[in-house]
Amino acid sequence: MANGPKPYRLSPGRRAINALVRPLARLGLTGPRTCLLTVPGRKTGRLWSTPVSIVQEGRERWLVAPYGDRNWVRNARAAGWVELRRGRRRERLVVEELSPEDAVPVLRRYYEQGRVTRPFFDVRLSSPDEAWLAEAPRHPVFQLRDLSCQTCS
Repeated sequence: MANGPKPYRLSPGRRAINALVRPLARLGLTGPRTCLLTVPGRKTGRLWSTPVSIVQEGRERWLVAPYGDRNWVRNARAAGWVELRRGRRRERLVVEELSPEDAVPVLRRYYEQGRVTRPFFDVRLSSPDEAWLAEAPRHPVFQLRDLSCQTCS
């Protein structure tokens, strides 16, 4: 992209959108990929929640950080788990961060499904694998696994 990716800012508008989406996700009234992610703070242990979109292929699920290394990403790394909520369904899941090479197909799928976050990527769907591989470290990807199945693949 000519001007590079758009920088993420937690602007008053973004805060307002998150404040609206959070309760809708709790009630299960958001899009089918949107959940409320809750994770303990790495320093305080206080629970923090933010809306996220999940990538799913069959039984496999991934969590993508379209805005980069945000607080929820650092907290998930430190905790090793997250809770996802959508309506009445709650799941506590183990998170395993993918290597950039393994993240590329998930990032492509996320990009394909989520038009709102495309300005935060410096690639396009038609970009070659090398460009996606260079972009991958800017968007952490976590595989989600059931807590009772930490070694499942």
